[in-house]
Amino acid sequence: MANEGLKPIASLLLVLNFCMYVIVASIGGWALNFSINHGFVIGQGLELPAHFSPVYFPMGNQATGFFVVFALIAGVVGAAAAIAGVHHIRNWRYGSLPSAASSAVIAWGLTLLAMGLACKEIYLEGRNTRLRTMEAFLIILSATQFIYILAIHGVSSRT
Repeated sequence: MANEGLKPIASLLLVLNFCMYVIVASIGGWALNFSINHGFVIGQGLELPAHFSPVYFPMGNQATGFFVVFALIAGVVGAAAAIAGVHHIRNWRYGSLPSAASSAVIAWGLTLLAMGLACKEIYLEGRNTRLRTMEAFLIILSATQFIYILAIHGVSSRT
């Protein structure tokens, strides 16, 4: 029989992580939309302005562009991994673990990458409250996703 004691913890973390990943993806989508609407405008001669960067974001600092892109990817992959984790929580057997664990580990890796860029953005300063919210969520998600991975590995028997 599988370790049923960790199932409520894994379920709670799954719901929490899903909600937080959706919020991160939503804020990242807003930041990307804001950048597209208020970024560089290419002139009629199709000449790029001086110091053009494809990841230019008019808010934040030099790390904001990379941070938003990787946070958006981490948010979408994390939400998808949480949806995939529902199958494992419902079955809670060893046979359903590999798909849930592999998607959770990939989401955690992308979250750690985005968290590293969040730390760089914090170090450089000069960002707005939405970016600060996304930074905080990614730092929290890096821990809760890891605890979720540990919890779903609580399935110790091969039933």
